[in-house]
Amino acid sequence: MTFLAIDIGNTRLKWALYAQPKPHADLLAHGAEFLENIDRLSEGPWAQLPVPKQMLGCVVAGDAVKRRVQEQMDLWDVPPQWVVPSAQEAGLINGYDHPSRLGADRWVAMIGARQRMLAQGVPARPLVVVMVGTAVTVEAIDAGGRFLGGLILPGHGIMLRALESGTAGLHVPTGEVTPFPTNTSDALTSGGTYAIAGACERMVQHLREHTGQEPLCIMTGGAGWKMAPSMSVQFELVDSLIFDGLLSMAALRFA
Repeated sequence: MTFLAIDIGNTRLKWALYAQPKPHADLLAHGAEFLENIDRLSEGPWAQLPVPKQMLGCVVAGDAVKRRVQEQMDLWDVPPQWVVPSAQEAGLINGYDHPSRLGADRWVAMIGARQRMLAQGVPARPLVVVMVGTAVTVEAIDAGGRFLGGLILPGHGIMLRALESGTAGLHVPTGEVTPFPTNTSDALTSGGTYAIAGACERMVQHLREHTGQEPLCIMTGGAGWKMAPSMSVQFELVDSLIFDGLLSMAALRFA
């Protein structure tokens, strides 16, 4: 009953092979490739894997990248299935104006976060779910499992490149985050970091006021570790949130 989970972001493809399509299944193998290298998967890291019986993935990089991945999957006789956000799935209610237009990665991460909370056996609380990658998303979920809405803003790299291209004399820095920057590199790095932190903290405030409860806050994404030290609100950092969501969805879809 091996299960392949795939997360195709704007920069990288991450994959994980599990013993079963259910939460907390044993992890058999995993890896990541930059999108320019995914045409080597079938002859490289996937060549010696046990044959997966089911597959579920989410993709934000577009149909062309998805087709390239499906071509790599031709070495197995497994039909590819890709997440399309719906009105409701795995205990989460989609409050987006047009549910199917919500980013698949956002939907999967929220499902993973809520299922992670419920698995702890504590009373359900509102959730703020943050993904920090090429773009940053900040989602709000009430205690009943309704996705209320979310923010999208540029990630660190996009912010800095925008400043570099639009402002004479500025270059993408390698500065440090500091409360009172005294050089341009630190000023740029700190400004981008605190912009993201401010959006997260504002969403926590909105959700606290809306629900009258203190939200549980979960952060994921390749650049999440950069943000964690600069947050004034306590966030749990969970690297596997997308895969947690895919496993929860697969448990219901392949039951």
